[in-house]
Amino acid sequence: MPESSIVVRPQPMDSETYTASSRLQAAGLAPAIAVFERAATQVPLPTAPQPIVLADYGAGTGHNSLLPLGAAIKVLRSRTSAEHSVLVAHTDIPDNDFTAMFRTIEEDPDTYLRKDPATFASAVGRSFYGQILPSNSVHLGWSSWAIQWLSRTPAEIDGHVHISDCTDPQVQAAFARQAAHDWHEFIAFRGRELGPGGRLVVMTMAVGDDGEVGFRPLLRAIDDALKELAGDDVITSDELSGMCIPTVSRREVDFTAPFAPSGRFERLEIEHLEVFDAEDRFWERYRADGNATAFGARWAAFARAAVFPALLTALPTETDEQRVGELFDRLESGISERMGAAPEQVRIPLAHVVLVKRPRT
Repeated sequence: MPESSIVVRPQPMDSETYTASSRLQAAGLAPAIAVFERAATQVPLPTAPQPIVLADYGAGTGHNSLLPLGAAIKVLRSRTSAEHSVLVAHTDIPDNDFTAMFRTIEEDPDTYLRKDPATFASAVGRSFYGQILPSNSVHLGWSSWAIQWLSRTPAEIDGHVHISDCTDPQVQAAFARQAAHDWHEFIAFRGRELGPGGRLVVMTMAVGDDGEVGFRPLLRAIDDALKELAGDDVITSDELSGMCIPTVSRREVDFTAPFAPSGRFERLEIEHLEVFDAEDRFWERYRADGNATAFGARWAAFARAAVFPALLTALPTETDEQRVGELFDRLESGISERMGAAPEQVRIPLAHVVLVKRPRT
């Protein structure tokens, strides 16, 4: 089966839908912030005037970075003077909406810039599957809801939009190989960028202890809504067959594989690894208000912001914005109706991974 073209990590379509996305993606953020704060107490700090460098890998529009970075900067500031500068490097692919990101950093009430005048923001528009910052330059790194996006779609999934529903062993193997390769590359280049003693905290999708990857009700709703659109000739059968959400959930053994057998890779070691089920905040809201329509609408808005742009790669390059907007509106409506018709809690397995770079021996 031929390999498809590169798939970029999708970005939100607008601020309203991204707000819905970020509300759900805040799941797991509080415990991750605690892990990040602990890492900030442990990393070695440079002597002024050399800045303390924080890297935000896969920043998107910055919403899921502000609170963690602000918490870490507060810890770092307690360890050094108020004049010691902190440089935050937000990184993402070149197609990322950096305008929206800088507006978030400048205007959001939670921005770290308002809380620390000696902290400065910058951006790098390159994929984190390669080296994007100077070697030994980063003291503390953060990445959330980013590394689950594959650098490319390795195979077409027949009849579904996500690999978790695929039963073809060859396709499953192709996705597993790509996921292993991407994780290997991601940590290899972070091993170069981190300075000795530096730490990187990663929060990403995971596979539960029972083998569950999560998001099942949402994926069913997306599949069914897309098939309905194909039946109504809103999209063609070829477009439907080419649509894919190229995300993966990793098991504990997947995270640890590059470090075997010595426990060290590119001078990195896993200092902490935890897989847990995050809270479905939309479900908790539904339990409180009983509003099934709002429950479906929240999940549909999340899907529109988080995964709809990935489906665009199946459309002809000349597709106009009007058609895309109409398709997204119909798809969002279909998902909302299905999720609201029979509300159920969505399982969200996540992982926290802390990597530390050891000095040379």
